[in-house]
Order: sequence, then C-alpha cells, then structure tokens
Amino acid sequence: MEKKPNCTITQARSDKGQKKYALVPVAEKMTVITQWLDEHKAQRVVSLDLAGQGGFADAMLVCSASSVRHAQSLAEGVSALCAERAYEYLRMEGFDAGQWILVDLNDIIVHVFLEPVRELYRLEELWQRSPLRDLPAAMPEETDQ
Repeated sequence: MEKKPNCTITQARSDKGQKKYALVPVAEKMTVITQWLDEHKAQRVVSLDLAGQGGFADAMLVCSASSVRHAQSLAEGVSALCAERAYEYLRMEGFDAGQWILVDLNDIIVHVFLEPVRELYRLEELWQRSPLRDLPAAMPEETDQ
C-alpha cells in the first residue's frame, strides 16, 4: 500500500518563512471537520476543547467507525479535506490496523476508533473539560446520629 508523504516543518513554510497554510481559527476548522465526519457516517462524534490543558493540541475530535474500511475511509477523507482547505496536516498513525487511527492536524487531533477499542480506552474521559462529559450525580452525605 502506498504511503502518503508526511508534512514536515520545513515543508510547512513558504520561502518567506511564513506558514503557507490557511490561518483559520480552530473553532472554524472543528466545525468543518465535524460536519464532514457527520456527513460520512462517523458515529458518536465528540469534540473536546484542549486549550490550556497541554501544549500538543488545541482541540480533539473523537469518533467511531463501523468497520476497519470505514475507519480508514474517514481518516483518508479528513486528510483530503485538509489538503482541499489548506489546513495543516502532519501525519496519520494506525492506518494499516484501522482499529484506532490518529490524524494529527497540529492544532487538532482526530481519533477514529472502532467501537470496541473506543470503549476500551475511553479517551474522552481522560480530559476533565470535555464539553459532552456526563458527570455522575453527587451522592448524598451521610449524617452522624
């Protein structure tokens, strides 16, 4: 299988030293990518705001696919969408196995899981500020008598 070339830092700069990619806000990119994933039947799409939680990305998208081929198709599609819109694309990991595919867009990380793998790792629960995270109801305090 032919591998797509990865973008490196030197490739990401023009002759003048400026980024050659579109300077689109993360929120706008998240909206575009989320809509694309929804249109291509990604399941349980969850967006996570990681701003201020670490230096590796500003946002994360987590979704499920119905099969290995569907997961690979979603990951390739996100890559193609980035090329079409001039969004920065760094690399893809896990494509051949197709169980958990990570697409690194530098400021956004997209995780495409098969459902059993997603349930095993529960990636969304690792991030405290997840906007869609359900918190358990508080237990009533016991009183001393």
